Amino acid sequence: MHSTHHHVAVSPYKSSASRLTIFAHVFGILAFALMLVWLLHYRGGIEYDSYNAVRVFNVHPFLMFCGFIFLSGEAMMVYKTVQATHMVQKVVHMILQLLAFVLAVVGLCAVFKYHDMTNIEDVYSLHSWIGIAAVSLFVLQWLAGLITFMFRQPELTRQSLLPWHICGGRTLLYMSVVAALTGLLEKATFIGLRSNREARLVNFLGLSILLFGIFVDLSVALARYV
Repeated sequence: MHSTHHHVAVSPYKSSASRLTIFAHVFGILAFALMLVWLLHYRGGIEYDSYNAVRVFNVHPFLMFCGFIFLSGEAMMVYKTVQATHMVQKVVHMILQLLAFVLAVVGLCAVFKYHDMTNIEDVYSLHSWIGIAAVSLFVLQWLAGLITFMFRQPELTRQSLLPWHICGGRTLLYMSVVAALTGLLEKATFIGLRSNREARLVNFLGLSILLFGIFVDLSVALARYV
């Protein structure tokens, strides 16, 4: 009886959360498209094994958003977007997060390779500090989630750790978005972008990434906390 009353109380917010995922997908796909236009049209292409250092570097922003941020956001929304049993949703959530981490590692390798090719110091900027911290904490979050929610644990343990797991995921999402935005600013400053089409495109790309993160977070917050 108690659980039925609780379901009625939160269902309108869950419905709103599901609708918010539509906006998240719109801004996520928009950011994906703008990223491709920027890197392919303005920045010379994307190629990890290239002898052109710029093409190697371009793998980094592409994978850090289109792989790491976008997929981890999709994983957070999976409980609203995948119509299946809770166990299937959990498995999809974990797989998407694992894939996001693998692509993030490749993206980090690309920027380290670029630094080696151009004799630039590693991990010297605020952007790199936040980014490395986000990916490192992401690993701990994934492992903690795997142990707590995919293996047999007392229900009380799961219920007590669930709010921390959700808050940790939301925090990491915003850390990743901040890393992306500071990275775009750093790159725009480094290449001397001013008031031109490329500069405006990068600005819209940054706004799209920010709005993607906001709507992903709102969908999680409404579904769980309101």
